[in-house]
Amino acid sequence: MKLTQHVNQGRLVYLSNTADQITISENEHYRWLAFDDVIQSVMHLRCPEKLTLPHHYAALLPLLFFKPKKVIELGLGGGNLSRFLSTLHPDIHVISIELSQTVIACFQRYFNPMKHPIVVENSEALAWLQQTQCATELAVDWHICDVYQHHAKSFQSRVDLLTALIDNLQDNGCLTINLPDLDDQEINLCLTILRQLQSSHHIIYFHIPRYLNVVIHLLPKHWMIDNVKKRSKATYLPSVQYLRWRKFFNQHMSAN
Repeated sequence: MKLTQHVNQGRLVYLSNTADQITISENEHYRWLAFDDVIQSVMHLRCPEKLTLPHHYAALLPLLFFKPKKVIELGLGGGNLSRFLSTLHPDIHVISIELSQTVIACFQRYFNPMKHPIVVENSEALAWLQQTQCATELAVDWHICDVYQHHAKSFQSRVDLLTALIDNLQDNGCLTINLPDLDDQEINLCLTILRQLQSSHHIIYFHIPRYLNVVIHLLPKHWMIDNVKKRSKATYLPSVQYLRWRKFFNQHMSAN
């Protein structure tokens, strides 16, 4: 059964009374989180770590090239990426930054059934990045930015966020950005800004078929992205999954 059919069969299990209407619905197979009737996350009830939305696969493709230790996720939502990464390998330490205390409470109650040790901080993404820019703690291997678009009050606020992300990006670090529901002009502006701010990384992106998402990756220049090996020791992915994701990665477009 297609995911859309499951959604049509859902029953409401939670409704927030906040300005951003947050709902949680489920059927016997899936549970999903929606902001203002837009589905943001879908969790498979029997296999909570399973990825269910195509842009999540695109967002995690850097796993083909490295074994991250410290991952910062900006925008928790239903925790799809955090659950997957925490299950993939115990050495991956995930810290999620989330503005909404309601979303954090929903995640802890409805979307972390295996009680993964995911650290969640209640903070606005831009403020958190600006505060940690000069921190001397262990360098972050990977920033993943998936902030719900409603929180981007203007295009200038999006530019400010992109600038802060680049300021926190190390030479050997990786940056992933999910841009939902932007028109072509806005996407091209974002790519232009990233090119101007950062020249020491590959910049690639994926248009997600039948979805409005564009996923952008900034990858270290020494990564051999144009000739992905058939086998690699520098990955946590199981071999079958690695080969499948390798085929998907070859569909990327370059913005350099």
